[in-house]
Amino acid sequence: MKNFKSPPNPSSKKRGEIKKNFMRIKENFVCGNCGFEVVGDGYTDHCPKCLWGKHVDEEIPGDRASDCRGLMEPMAAKLQSANFKYKIEYKCTKCRHRFNVREGEGDDREILFKLAAE
Repeated sequence: MKNFKSPPNPSSKKRGEIKKNFMRIKENFVCGNCGFEVVGDGYTDHCPKCLWGKHVDEEIPGDRASDCRGLMEPMAAKLQSANFKYKIEYKCTKCRHRFNVREGEGDDREILFKLAAE
């Protein structure tokens, strides 16, 4: 009789491995940069008027694991050819953490164009 190994369990994690799944959380917030009252849809992670955000996530979008809570300044934007949406690069004004997010519904296109041109 031959010994057969069972297939690996795809849900098991190796020690030290970080899970990178998005966590959808619906939250409304007031922008810390311009004061706009943002109505969240579960994907909203920055202000659509000025594109600034708040450092609330550490590694996984939606994890709310950061203790920093500094403002995230939009530094650059890059148009993604696959979906014609912008990816916005942020840098925290408090701890300098860098984070990338996707363009949100209703984001100010003129600001995105300026960030992409810089």
